[in-house]
Amino acid sequence: MFTLNALVSDAALELTVLVPGPAGALEAPVAWVHNTELPDPSAYVQENELVLTNGLWLGQVTAAEFVANVRRARAAGIVFGLRAEMPRAPQELVAACAEAGLPLLEISQAVPFTAISHAASAIYTDQRQRGLIGMVRRGDALATAISRGAGASGVLRVLTKDHDLPLAVVDRMGRLLATTGAQLDEEQLRTVAAGLSRRPPALELDLGTGLAALYPVGAVGDIDAALVCLRPLFGLAPAEREALEQAARFLSLEVAKQQAVQAIEMRFAGELLEMVLSGGRATEVAERLRAFGVNPAGPLTVCAVALAGDETSTPHGLAQVIGDFLASEGVPAVVAGGTQDVVTVLAWNRPEPELSPLAGRLVKAVDKRFPGRRAVAGLGGLAPHSAELRRPLMRSREACRVLRRGPGGPAVRGFAELGTHRLLLGLVDQDTLRAFSHDLLASLRRHDARRGSELERTIRAFLDHDGHWATTAAALHIHVNTLRNRLAKAAELTGRDVNRTEDRVDLFLALAIDAMA
Repeated sequence: MFTLNALVSDAALELTVLVPGPAGALEAPVAWVHNTELPDPSAYVQENELVLTNGLWLGQVTAAEFVANVRRARAAGIVFGLRAEMPRAPQELVAACAEAGLPLLEISQAVPFTAISHAASAIYTDQRQRGLIGMVRRGDALATAISRGAGASGVLRVLTKDHDLPLAVVDRMGRLLATTGAQLDEEQLRTVAAGLSRRPPALELDLGTGLAALYPVGAVGDIDAALVCLRPLFGLAPAEREALEQAARFLSLEVAKQQAVQAIEMRFAGELLEMVLSGGRATEVAERLRAFGVNPAGPLTVCAVALAGDETSTPHGLAQVIGDFLASEGVPAVVAGGTQDVVTVLAWNRPEPELSPLAGRLVKAVDKRFPGRRAVAGLGGLAPHSAELRRPLMRSREACRVLRRGPGGPAVRGFAELGTHRLLLGLVDQDTLRAFSHDLLASLRRHDARRGSELERTIRAFLDHDGHWATTAAALHIHVNTLRNRLAKAAELTGRDVNRTEDRVDLFLALAIDAMA
């Protein structure tokens, strides 16, 4: 783009401003030049083009009509070319342009219109060259920043040297990775994360305080983050858009580098768990822990985290959330992502009772990143050193699996805190358990539904009160004989007599499975 003032300042064009137009018109961007002698060129003149004419249309239309036609095309202005027959621009043309608010310039007889075209082309070329030079210079600076480990913040610093823009980098988990001149609250971060999760991702979002432009950042085709500019797309100049697109590409390189590092760390962490489970590789386990900054000679513990439900795989980003949380807590740890859970080996020099509150805060951090999902954490107890990690590892995962399959209840439990029956049930296929519970309780429920009886409630109360007849009867507000009659009927329907230990266990497990379903 060029401006009328840029042409006027070129003395070789010998241009004179007759009508400046409204304020700022001479500095408005001009798209190109259009030479025409048509009485009505509006069908051919593009918006913001500069009309060049010698006035050969005079006599066919009035100056006012010609100006109205040019104005209708939303042209940038008119340059009137003087000639021997017309050494001055017609006064009626000057008056018409002044009334219409359309800039009017006149050019000397000695200068052809092609000189204006050449001048505009030269301006375009110079702008493009300066833009390319700026892009190359900025690219070198961005590459240097990334190679020196400056990260996303370094990219933004380079970008803001040329363009004063409010910027932020937000990943698809809604985390703020870097910012300069921009402040985003939690709700705005969630809005950006939701916009990135779309297919295709949003390129502009309403953040409540105004529209923001999004430039996707990703590696190998996936959108992992966005360069967010707190300005609408239409409010950005072409040079600003180019700079943002360039910065987003370099941020993609940074993301790819981080993903490669994380992939290596995850692979090493996964191998560590395999070493622990296999046993007999104490030296290698100790060396691997030291590589992660965890002292293998000190007390250690294991925590397994998962999201409750039927999903068979852990969601993307769960391991990263856990690692970020433990880093913020100052706890050295190795985080390994599995298919159904994320296992963390932690150095633990604090009192053991403080471990459960830490796991509770961790679960809340996971819930915040995955709203609507229920995070659970299983604790495996302490190991005095790395050679004793196998038992805490297995126990933490078993505890996590039991919590994961439950519909509610506590989010954090240690292996020792779970009832033995829950651990045993956690080892059996869920369909098998549900079938066992249904077959045993179905006859009770049909009888209760038909007769309005409370046999199932009575059995639950009897078991909850450890088989004490008088206590159970009092809790149900019935006579002991009524209680005996109900339990006798239940035995007739289910084939399970509460006076027999093995039958009482069957009823207890069936009700426990039902509560877990």
